[in-house]
Amino acid sequence: MCGIAGIISFREDMRSAAGICGNMQKALLRRGPDQRGITLFPEAALVHTRLAVIDINGGRQPMSASCNGCNYTIVYNGELYNTAELRSQLEQDFGFDTSSDTEVVLKSYIKWGEDCVDKFNGIFAFAVYSESAHSVFLARDRIGVKPLFYWQDNSKLVFASEIPALLTVPDIPHEIDENGAAELILTAPGRTPGYGVIKGIKEIRPGWCGTYTAEGLKLREYWRLKAYELHESFEETAFNVRSLLLDSIKRQLVSDVPVCTFLSGGLDSSLISSVAASEFRRQGKTLNTFSVDYLNNDKYFTKSHFQPNSDPEYIRKMEQYLGTEHHWTVINAQELADALDEAVEARGLPGMADVDASMLLFCREIKKHGTVALSGECADEIFGGYPWYRDKDIRMTDGFPWAQSTAYRKSFLTDSLAEKINAEDYVYSGYRTTADYAMKLKSDNETDSRMREMTQLNFHWFMQTLLDRKDRMSMYSGLEVRVPFCDYRIAEYLYNVPWEYKDWQGREKGLLREAMKDWLPEEVLWRKKSPYPKTHDPAFLNIVTERLKNVISHDTPLFELVKKEKLERLLTHEDKIQWYGQLMNLPQTIAYFLQLDYWLRRFEVKLK
Repeated sequence: MCGIAGIISFREDMRSAAGICGNMQKALLRRGPDQRGITLFPEAALVHTRLAVIDINGGRQPMSASCNGCNYTIVYNGELYNTAELRSQLEQDFGFDTSSDTEVVLKSYIKWGEDCVDKFNGIFAFAVYSESAHSVFLARDRIGVKPLFYWQDNSKLVFASEIPALLTVPDIPHEIDENGAAELILTAPGRTPGYGVIKGIKEIRPGWCGTYTAEGLKLREYWRLKAYELHESFEETAFNVRSLLLDSIKRQLVSDVPVCTFLSGGLDSSLISSVAASEFRRQGKTLNTFSVDYLNNDKYFTKSHFQPNSDPEYIRKMEQYLGTEHHWTVINAQELADALDEAVEARGLPGMADVDASMLLFCREIKKHGTVALSGECADEIFGGYPWYRDKDIRMTDGFPWAQSTAYRKSFLTDSLAEKINAEDYVYSGYRTTADYAMKLKSDNETDSRMREMTQLNFHWFMQTLLDRKDRMSMYSGLEVRVPFCDYRIAEYLYNVPWEYKDWQGREKGLLREAMKDWLPEEVLWRKKSPYPKTHDPAFLNIVTERLKNVISHDTPLFELVKKEKLERLLTHEDKIQWYGQLMNLPQTIAYFLQLDYWLRRFEVKLK
């Protein structure tokens, strides 16, 4: 995995942009601590920082290749899981100088042009500059695991893996307008698809690509979830799910550097760890697994509808069952609070508060033992594991099921912003646009029709928030995290599996459990879903409360966006309204405003 950036201009000589490129590269160094490169052309400046995973010596970037007198140069962030198959096809036309997937991506573009993206199975964001065509091609993977932001004016296009890299470019203003304010207060940590919050900054959307020329940037969607008739028995469906998942996990274990797995004791990470451990044993190796816990959680944990039991007992069961080399990361409340600012640095935006911070600290510890990790993200979105899929009242609610707090959020806006922003319309239009985008069949019953909408909503909103978190927090420590459930083949297939199969025997992810029943002990296989663990120690709430109290006792850019009196009320702990589903309650809401304050000051962002 890597960091990429670049500037394309048909009016300025980019050979003079070395200083700007150096600043962009510096902002991306944590994504790629192993190698770095800058290549300057008259029309293009390309920047790369590399985390070396495959062909450590040969995969340096920017990488160039020539064909029929034309020169092409790529900067690439990602991993292809069908490299071998594509290479065998390309060897009929090209010789290869490396064993890296970067060269396969580059020569795929040379051979197939924009259609190359249709052939890739992987996670990626890349740019290919063609000197003779005077163009740059930009693309992002189907699911959106790897990021790609851009900004353009009348004279140039600037792109980068992360927003902070763009903000080092002098021409890009550090400003937000009413829409940016709405994103920060009404939808965050979620973001409207394709929107970068900062005025003028956008994001290439998952499954999109495009070409920039002197005529401008033309983007197109090359992949989406499509509806088709699926006439299979439950047994056939379970067999196909098992085959797809096993193939995805095994493909993602390929690496020239150490590979490990996250292990939470839940269904998804336990399945991945079980398959990985089996592959390691076959090779005479022992898998390293990693878990996170919080100091005093054994003392303060209380059962809830969303979290009926804690993870450690199930983690220990899996550790014993798999025979892995297991590692614990235990985080205390002070460490968690202290990492909130660094989590903003990593995400480039205020985010999920301690949910981000804990992941950042966790990944930092994993990096001490390995460079690649596999994680169970996105199974719930694809297999329908969240409560809002299964509770009929929640799933039929006309709005985002995980964000029913618009009125509460709106109350924080300053009077001037509240007059300019129709909060309900802003949030609802985002919801409705996405729900209406879901492809359906005339034969769908009411439940399956709504489930297609729910899947689309999760794909474009909730899942992207979690994938942003996973990418930024891990890459900040130079750790590559792969997500086998995000294999687009699994997503395509599951989009058309009827809900009665997914909810087999009335259990969340019943289909997945049945399909993979031979891979886990019974008590873990049928364990009720438990979310990513948070601290239950009241010390965290006390620390963030005191910190926000101190922030608002002085002049703060927060007051450009939110009312001081609402923050003061928040600190009384009287409001018990969830900010972002069960992931962000009172402590996280307070911590979010701390992150927002830090972000506004750190990047000198002004409301215009």
